[in-house]
Amino acid sequence: MKAIDLINAINEGGYADKVTCDTIKAGSPDRELHKVAITMFATVDTVKKAMEWGADMLIVHEPTYYDHMEVVREETPVIKAKRELIEKSGMTIYRYHDHMHHRETDQIPEGEVYYLGLKGTTEKTPYSASYLFTSEEPITALELAERMEKNLNIAHVRIAGARNIKSTKIALCFGTPGGVFDLLRRDDVEIVLTGEACEWMLGEYARDAHALGFNKTLIVMGHIGSERDGMRLLAERLKKSYPVFETRYIECGEVYTYTDTKEQ
Repeated sequence: MKAIDLINAINEGGYADKVTCDTIKAGSPDRELHKVAITMFATVDTVKKAMEWGADMLIVHEPTYYDHMEVVREETPVIKAKRELIEKSGMTIYRYHDHMHHRETDQIPEGEVYYLGLKGTTEKTPYSASYLFTSEEPITALELAERMEKNLNIAHVRIAGARNIKSTKIALCFGTPGGVFDLLRRDDVEIVLTGEACEWMLGEYARDAHALGFNKTLIVMGHIGSERDGMRLLAERLKKSYPVFETRYIECGEVYTYTDTKEQ
């Protein structure tokens, strides 16, 4: 199987718009596949790990060159050095973003909910990449955050608002999607899960809402922590569907370190 064959297969049923960030960022579409690596970000470390493993292809979810559409406005020394590293690897790097989010079932929240061990029903909202989830299991924000740190390996989950009220109505706003503030303000939403947040807007609204007696919580997971498990699930599915090549998930790690981080 060639890289382009795998790209066409995973894109089927996804994004139909001609304008997309889902393009090959490096390497050849005709590269024969023996080893395929999956990760969230093509960081320097993940590229090196994929190279050491001998990957022919690296599938990523987010930008390689710090711009959503990969428009390099200035060839800085950092970008130049990273590009040289990637070219040296010879790998085909493909960004799988729009097609992943726009399938009938968005694979990013699917992966996050799956590894969190939550059961319930999901419905779309009018906003891109934002969903309403009704949990079968009433759960507090604190319990949910603790589960995130354990199951999703997020170092520090932030909570604004109610911590200890059992809830079932959850908005899934992973990454940096639209409509987060609108969903936070809805009467039928108790907890909003998001990757990134404007603290003076979202955090303060949730804090004041709780102080005034409302069951309202914002949980901030970090961008990587809120999306990478969709890529983790993709790797598991490719292992089962394409035994013709080896598949490996490579963890990119969180972007921040903390005072209690053991390793730099």
